[in-house]
Amino acid sequence: MTADPRAALDRLIAALEAHYLAVTTRRGEDDPAVDDAYDILADAFEVYDDALATVHGEATPFDLADDEDDDDDDDDDDDFDEEGDAPHAADDDEYDDLDDLVDGSARQDQ
Repeated sequence: MTADPRAALDRLIAALEAHYLAVTTRRGEDDPAVDDAYDILADAFEVYDDALATVHGEATPFDLADDEDDDDDDDDDDDFDEEGDAPHAADDDEYDDLDDLVDGSARQDQ
């Protein structure tokens, strides 16, 4: 059975809203409702990503982190320069490209 990407997107959006609600109404640090909403959100994302790939041959730009990968923090060192500082102006081009993309899509909608 091929998943419908539109239905999967609707489910993902609902899961995002449920997760937000669980976080904003959290009852303590270890609220099981937040954990449950997290799991549902992760599952909804995977279903959407798979459906998008199966039907349209496309993927989202996101990856879910595995709990086992928490020990592999060494890979995160690539995000910093030799002094340990976060990236600076060199990465601003990425934001400019995103702004152009957003501005361009907004113009197309008008």
